[in-house]
Amino acid sequence: MDLNDKIALVTGAGSGLGEAAALALARAGADIVLVSRTKEELDEVAAKVKALGRKALVFPADTADEKAMERLFAAVQSEFGRLDFVFANAGVNGTWAPVDQLTPEEWDETIRINLRGTFLTIHFAVPLMKQAGGSIAITSSINGTRTFTTAGASAYSTTKAGQLPFGQMLALELAQYRIRVNVICPGAIESEIDDNTEKRNTADAKVPAKFPEGTVPLTGGVPGKSEDVAELCVFLASDRSKHISGTPIWIDGAQSLLV
Repeated sequence: MDLNDKIALVTGAGSGLGEAAALALARAGADIVLVSRTKEELDEVAAKVKALGRKALVFPADTADEKAMERLFAAVQSEFGRLDFVFANAGVNGTWAPVDQLTPEEWDETIRINLRGTFLTIHFAVPLMKQAGGSIAITSSINGTRTFTTAGASAYSTTKAGQLPFGQMLALELAQYRIRVNVICPGAIESEIDDNTEKRNTADAKVPAKFPEGTVPLTGGVPGKSEDVAELCVFLASDRSKHISGTPIWIDGAQSLLV
């Protein structure tokens, strides 16, 4: 899947799905704009991208900060003059708790990062993509799109559900500019995001859900890898997916079909 000299921007690029996607895109020939809140992590990923012979622009930013994102895309315009692929991947699990124990501040923070951050990423990316077209992929989840039994994850699932129609609306709105928009919905994937999840009294929100032995049927319960999602990103960035837009893609080894 030839991405030679394409420009790809990845948010949440410092680790997990974002890092894996950035490296896979670089291997396919793209130059990468790396966005995350932690510069040290980005610098490490940038070194790996450069070792693959591609350019890497490091830009630490909170994707939900309007001014920071405005500066980011001004830098992309100055450095590259265009943008071919956007992986709107930055997000948090946030706080998981029963709805009567989840604070308004915790709710707002999850909404701010996952929905506002996705909106601002695409809002500022589109002007750079209108002339030549391109592709956008949004990281959603099986939570809120196919499964609803994750105890206490009401704020998180709401944001993931919201990203799906957002992407589908944009697929129609941006089709006139030959910009494709698709939504990636991972299931259990080995990444660091669970390390930043605050869980509080989630047993109080748990409902009975019976699963066959192994919750990921395709792999006998073994989670997928970040590289699995990364390969999907490369496909969506390439011309091999040129007629795919407005599509949710569940990448979960059939996990979400169990409930």
